[in-house]
Amino acid sequence: MEARGPAWRRTSRGLYVPASAERSVEQRIVEAAAVLPAYGAITGWAALRWRGGSWFDGMWGGSEAPVTLALMDSSIRAQPGIAISEERLRPSDIEPHRGLRTTGAAYALLFEIRHTHSGARSLALADMAAYDDLVSRSELALLVARSPGWDGIGRGRSVVALMDENAWSPAEVGMRGVWVTEAGCPRPLANRPVFDLQGHHLGTPDLLDPVAGVAGEYDSELHLDSARRRRDREREDRFRVAGLEPVAMVTGDLAEPWAFVQRLHTAYARAGRRPVSDRAWMIEHPPWWLPTETVAQRRALTEQQRSTWLRYRLRAG
Repeated sequence: MEARGPAWRRTSRGLYVPASAERSVEQRIVEAAAVLPAYGAITGWAALRWRGGSWFDGMWGGSEAPVTLALMDSSIRAQPGIAISEERLRPSDIEPHRGLRTTGAAYALLFEIRHTHSGARSLALADMAAYDDLVSRSELALLVARSPGWDGIGRGRSVVALMDENAWSPAEVGMRGVWVTEAGCPRPLANRPVFDLQGHHLGTPDLLDPVAGVAGEYDSELHLDSARRRRDREREDRFRVAGLEPVAMVTGDLAEPWAFVQRLHTAYARAGRRPVSDRAWMIEHPPWWLPTETVAQRRALTEQQRSTWLRYRLRAG
């Protein structure tokens, strides 16, 4: 069929379909994989998505990001929706998954980091790859150490230094960046559970400075629901009674962070006036608690344990 005007678009297989027809992210990946030669593989965000990365939606700056095919040559030309990488690719870098040839998760992540000219986005990519237990910090660090000559490898080293395996959303990663870079406060722990002195779970703040006693929460639009809002306030009350100082970042603060920075400094000042001896909270796990703060810990869980201990990880960013 001949395409006429903007009402039609051409797929990677040469077919024309209505431009308004929506494609899933997975469909875009499959269409791109159809043109792969036997020695190539999908890499970058698309490989991470295909391997289970729930946060990799294939969008960047409001537009669809192309699916990258790692070929090591120019045997296939780039086309709408498909980018070509001619960088070296060892056979061991390819790990077929669910019927498609993809690069390993660490390779795909490092590829995306090296070609993303944004430190904040690179860090969010790494943290969200860890969210789904695709790549651990040590796995990324090992690949970075083995790849000293690659373009953009310096960005990979920076990400390894800042990566956290227990962030639950890109917004939390951005909040952590503001906390450290803009506010100049110590790097906080991500989603570290807090208990009272009897071992009861008080809550799991998005960010926590265990030395100062400041707990940070990112309140997205999801937190505006009346029931969710009530639970948030009850948790804040529990934190305050125990001696923690809570502070919230709201939607819009990431783009214009100065109001949050001021609130954070105020929270640190209040926390500094609290005697350490009055603290009725701890971050040491009681015997009944199963820690899930690292990729290794989560990978070791059984399916039943995952359904029990990871159910609280909400995509609330």
